[in-house]
Amino acid sequence: MQQTKLKPRHAVLPFSPPGERRALPINRPYVLFARNDESGSKKATSERTRIVIAEDDYLVATQMEDALMQAGFQPAAVVASAEEAVKAAVDNRVALVVMDIRLAGKRDGVDAAIELFQKHGMRCIFATAHVDAAVRQRAEAAQPLGWLQKPYSMTSLIELVREALGRLDDESGE
Repeated sequence: MQQTKLKPRHAVLPFSPPGERRALPINRPYVLFARNDESGSKKATSERTRIVIAEDDYLVATQMEDALMQAGFQPAAVVASAEEAVKAAVDNRVALVVMDIRLAGKRDGVDAAIELFQKHGMRCIFATAHVDAAVRQRAEAAQPLGWLQKPYSMTSLIELVREALGRLDDESGE
């Protein structure tokens, strides 16, 4: 009797960009985030949910982008350098930047976060593997809304983004 090898079935993910078909095997579970406008940001407008992701690891950045989209946020840009992060955040007038500390290029995420805060009043969350006392002290000038130590789950990222947006709304008195 000849044994046939079955090919795994795949489901096309609903958040795949046009022209790009990303798929996950059907038999493998994956997390879907329910949109919850009641927690976190009180504003439901897209202006308040626009987020820049500054991460130089492509796979991590893609995971973050997908998780944020599934949770109802609008990733305005995914960038790999500090210079690109500042430009994307300012050009898109985002509510928040999720920033890695070690980025491609000469500057790091702390420099970009400080520039965004001091010149444009924009705040960030640091999602990084490089969290020591010296980095935290240097980053205080950017008044970060939170820290995620790598490796982290996408669930913890979404929770921290919602908390950060809620804090921004509370600080602005809305």
